[in-house]
Amino acid sequence: MLWKYSEMGTIMSKKTVAIMPDTQKILETMGNQIKMARLRRNLATELVAERAGISRATLWAVEKGTPTVAIGTYAAVLHALGGMDKEFEQIAKDDEFGKKLQDLNLSSRRRAKRSK
Repeated sequence: MLWKYSEMGTIMSKKTVAIMPDTQKILETMGNQIKMARLRRNLATELVAERAGISRATLWAVEKGTPTVAIGTYAAVLHALGGMDKEFEQIAKDDEFGKKLQDLNLSSRRRAKRSK
């Protein structure tokens, strides 16, 4: 976390997020899809922001795919668009790679040899 001083001399925190270019493109695509969902429903930014409990500026940041916006805010906007937040349940649901790694790390149980 970086620290900076405000004009009044108080210390304020400034969050920085390291995002890979491919991830940034995914966020931008998701933001654009959220914007298109809002427009298809003919909903004003003011209404969606109010329903989500955020400012219009934050909604615009969501629609741009800004990485510093909390994931809970994305979920709130999707919910405000008519329950689209249920899509979050699909994230990492079919983790085939993770399942294969887990299977490789499973060891079979072996009994100890009996002493005679």
